[in-house]
Amino acid sequence: MILYLHGFRSSPESFKARLLAQVMAAQGRSDEWACPVLPASPRLAVELAESLAADLQRRAGVRQSPDRPRTGLTIIGSSLGGYYATWLAERLGCRAVLLNPAVHAARDLATQVGEHTSYHDNQPFVFTPAYVDELKAMEVPRITDPDRYFLVAATGDEVLDWTEMRDFYAGARQRIIEGSDHGIADFATWLPEVLAFADAPHPHAPNDE
Repeated sequence: MILYLHGFRSSPESFKARLLAQVMAAQGRSDEWACPVLPASPRLAVELAESLAADLQRRAGVRQSPDRPRTGLTIIGSSLGGYYATWLAERLGCRAVLLNPAVHAARDLATQVGEHTSYHDNQPFVFTPAYVDELKAMEVPRITDPDRYFLVAATGDEVLDWTEMRDFYAGARQRIIEGSDHGIADFATWLPEVLAFADAPHPHAPNDE
């Protein structure tokens, strides 16, 4: 099961999201896939994502319990979506793939307070100072189980510092791409590795015995 979370000003129409959706559909796994349009509010975005994660788990018949929190769910997050994915992975005990993730989202997006339009449909929205506070509230000081994380970071990222990503996810599986860009234009090259990580048996998951 894969839940994809897009980045700031992005949408399910992004190149990476559409490519993943196509592959999941080609494998007959569309019912194991979700990629919502995330609200501008970080609090509402993670609430929506958590609700969809639970929905995916229900569809797959996965039952959670306090002593067995890990499931077959993998959250893939790009940029700001990677920040959300990390917070949710810590909360839900699931796996996460981070694609050029924002590590210090409150710091970086404090400069983006104001009016914006979405990349793919030009819909206007406002990013408020309260949203920066919401980002601060969900900051993860450190990841608790590096084995549950897979970082894909491009040294050519023109928006975020890839060395911050590398250092924050130290101990996790990492694919450091020489060059490329923030959007990971060559994502198709790395997609099989991403899906292999998402589909590998999850330690301690109910179906792994």
